[in-house]
Amino acid sequence: MTNNRGRTLKAVGTFTFFGMTIALVASVRNIPDVAATGWTMFFYMVVVTLIFALPICLMSGEFAGMFPRAGGPELWVTSALSERWGFTTSWLLWVQMFPGMVMVASVIGPLLAITIGHDSLATSATFTLVCILITYWTVSILNIFFDMARLGGRLGVSLGVYLPIGVMFVLGVAAFIKTGIRANSYLGHFRMGELLPFSKSSVATLSFFAAIAFIYTGIELSSVYLPRLKHPTKTYLRGIFMALIFMFAFNTILALAFANNVAAGTIELNNIAQAPIIALKILGLPTWIANVFAASVLIGVVVQLSAWASGPSKTITDSAQRGEYPPFLRFWKTNKFDVAPTVIFTQAAIISMFALLFVLIPGVNSAFLLLVTATAVLYIVVYVLMAIGILRLRKAQPEAERPFKMGSNSTAWTIIVVFLVTAAASTFATLWYQGLGHAAAIVAITVVLSGAPLIIMHFRKESWRTEIHQAMGVPTTSSDAEKVTV
Repeated sequence: MTNNRGRTLKAVGTFTFFGMTIALVASVRNIPDVAATGWTMFFYMVVVTLIFALPICLMSGEFAGMFPRAGGPELWVTSALSERWGFTTSWLLWVQMFPGMVMVASVIGPLLAITIGHDSLATSATFTLVCILITYWTVSILNIFFDMARLGGRLGVSLGVYLPIGVMFVLGVAAFIKTGIRANSYLGHFRMGELLPFSKSSVATLSFFAAIAFIYTGIELSSVYLPRLKHPTKTYLRGIFMALIFMFAFNTILALAFANNVAAGTIELNNIAQAPIIALKILGLPTWIANVFAASVLIGVVVQLSAWASGPSKTITDSAQRGEYPPFLRFWKTNKFDVAPTVIFTQAAIISMFALLFVLIPGVNSAFLLLVTATAVLYIVVYVLMAIGILRLRKAQPEAERPFKMGSNSTAWTIIVVFLVTAAASTFATLWYQGLGHAAAIVAITVVLSGAPLIIMHFRKESWRTEIHQAMGVPTTSSDAEKVTV
């Protein structure tokens, strides 16, 4: 395979593809969510791995084989359904970061509190809000003047992902060897009834269903490597199954260690350092290790946030340059780092409003769970559009070349129906057990953010494209407008 510069790209094997996939989705951000479900975590992890994540990978593989060029979900849905729904997909992949970035940034408060030795601030909603606002506005401004995605990509992953994974695993296993299953923890005394979320004591864990499914969001992007695989079908399937097995094991083991260290009813969902600190005390190790650990992870999370601040916004800029947004918004105008300042500041302002939930909703855990659920539900809408698109393509283009195929039409229908039922069930169960107030807020966020692109498309004018192309200095008949710098 050659890239767009005519260079031959090296074929990707199974283990390399496996590594690429893990790099996209591995994170510790949802470990506390999984740990909070106790022994029921096995049920949730099996369900979301096999009948949520696997169907997404299979759908994405078929899409990527049919459309082996840049574009991802937006291109797939546009090709399968229509420009309207492709635009909606692009929009949703942007706006999911509004609650999502607040959820990720909320870990900064606890990490900073531990770093400076004031652990009591870790549960302060006001301190969490201030940390989110200062951090996100700072990284937003830096993205205007520097190429932050390039400067800190590897550092952010190393400190924000690999370091906490290693430390949490080593400390968690060591503490377990010393204490066994702790009676006062989220694991407590094992009972068979605790494995399923249908007993009186475990049914409330259904409120975490969507948050656990969120572990796998973004895994569809690994399918873009399919055209580069040595043997597309075999390599893709092997790599995906290996990645899913690894993700199941990695999240479950870390969550078990986390749940065994934290006393029941005291978990802090936005504090990934909580369990390691307890493990250090159990093992009699010096507490300064916790300060160093928190400081390192803090740096990693801030660097990751900085890279993420500009990434999703690029799809909005591309759409704007095609005339899909009103010209006065200036979403189309980029600087020398290919970043649109108005998009960066717009998302920072909206993210700031979402951050206010930490002082409007009693309890940091409640606000965090609402945010992660809202993010997951927005992502699920994208996956539902992809699922519908696959079925439509099967009917409209039955003879189209499919380097990777989910199977026969009956197999595809079965996989997708199971996926849709799982997506609906996880969403409904999560909303039901989070209570009416949270459910209403999440539904409102989903309806408003999902409906906005449809309204924009309804009022879109051809003059928008003409005006933008004229401002950019390109022919109005050009379909591929060149970017203009500030």
